[in-house]
Amino acid sequence: MTKDEMKEKITEILEDIDDSIDYASEEHLIDDHILDSFAIISLVGELEDEFDIKVSAVDMVASNFNSVDDMAQMVERLMA
Repeated sequence: MTKDEMKEKITEILEDIDDSIDYASEEHLIDDHILDSFAIISLVGELEDEFDIKVSAVDMVASNFNSVDDMAQMVERLMA
């Protein structure tokens, strides 16, 4: 899976959670409180299922979830 395909899938997951947000341009999803705690829990579960990864407590930091790019980097690292 290419990084672009990964980002596309992450965007699809995010849009299933809340399709009113422009995820392609948003870079502060957590810092600006755009995603709430319920959305984060749903997102983590979907990412784990889709990419066959385990997101640990150590990975649950804003810098891993502020943008689609941040999430793709985290997923890529966890898949390695």
